[in-house]
Amino acid sequence: QVQLVESGGGLVQAGGSLRLSCAASGRTFSNNAMGWFRQAPGKEREFVATISGSSGSTYHADSVKGRFTISRDNAANTVYLQMNSLKPEDTAVYYCASRRGAVMSTQPSRYDYWGQGTQVTVSS
Repeated sequence: QVQLVESGGGLVQAGGSLRLSCAASGRTFSNNAMGWFRQAPGKEREFVATISGSSGSTYHADSVKGRFTISRDNAANTVYLQMNSLKPEDTAVYYCASRRGAVMSTQPSRYDYWGQGTQVTVSS
């Protein structure tokens, strides 16, 4: 069983930055691909970024490319999402997810464990 706990959300003005953290339990963290997703009110859960469990390769959604960066610290069992140049449309609950295996995925259904989410609100 893997438990994920997100932190770092909050209220920020447009153009500002936040860094989300996701602390994971479990001895196989370094082998697992991780992902960040977000969900705004009335919308479906949306892929944001993913990082592989082996090489640390990353992939970001077009909507955040160049502004957000996913990274991981395997020694700390933590994955991060650095968010810069935030826009009001980035407002959502952000979720961290883990999947068995090292291969990245953009599909929520491919992930086995989810955190409780952290709210990010960007004011204009």
